[in-house]
Amino acid sequence: MSALWVVIPAYREEARIEGALNALAAQRDLDFTLLVVDNDSPDGTADRVRAFADRAPFPVELLVETEKGVGSAVDTGFRHAIAHGATLLARTDADCLPQPGWTAAARAGMLASGGLVCGHITARHDEHGPAGRAVFRTLVVLGAFFGRIRPAHHRRHGFLTPYRMHAGNNMAITAELYQAVGGMPRRPSPTDRTFLNRVRRHTTAVVHRRDMVVQNSTRRIRAYGVLGTARWYLERGAGGRGVDPR
Repeated sequence: MSALWVVIPAYREEARIEGALNALAAQRDLDFTLLVVDNDSPDGTADRVRAFADRAPFPVELLVETEKGVGSAVDTGFRHAIAHGATLLARTDADCLPQPGWTAAARAGMLASGGLVCGHITARHDEHGPAGRAVFRTLVVLGAFFGRIRPAHHRRHGFLTPYRMHAGNNMAITAELYQAVGGMPRRPSPTDRTFLNRVRRHTTAVVHRRDMVVQNSTRRIRAYGVLGTARWYLERGAGGRGVDPR
């Protein structure tokens, strides 16, 4: 088994997960083990993963996590990987498309920093046209800016490094640091900011790599609308909507 494991939490992703799996098969660095954690999906998500495992250019494992919530699925996956020899952990989501240099950039970032690596997210080209992708970029920029200026994220609250927006669908962390900070919160989304702040209270080793690129699904914009999605990215929650836009 490789030192690097890629973990994908998945729930009701029968229609989309094959895109993520194929994107991982197209990586330039294929020296990793893929672990998909199915959050007890009622559809054929697990069947898609099993079919892919027969042709994958790397080892593929499938776990079922019955405790609902993306945090539970991620934490179960990361801890399983660590128990089976992983020292480097990367995560993306089942509706995302990691670009061909993603695993190589994640590995390089972790080896260089020994900490948490935050990648660069863009909008999927097959879900919206240029205008929709521009809206997505604007929302990400606004979310990052709000996170930096938010008083609760300032260093006086015990943080060792400035706030840097962290997308759970494009992140990598060493196994040592993951265990040291207590892991991912075992709850439904959103979990990313809570996890990032756990890391920021423990170490200054939080880096960003623009060559670690994932195309992100924009289906939240369709489900919430622009204003509702802005509320989400500005850390105001989902309002009266569910946190899962599927």
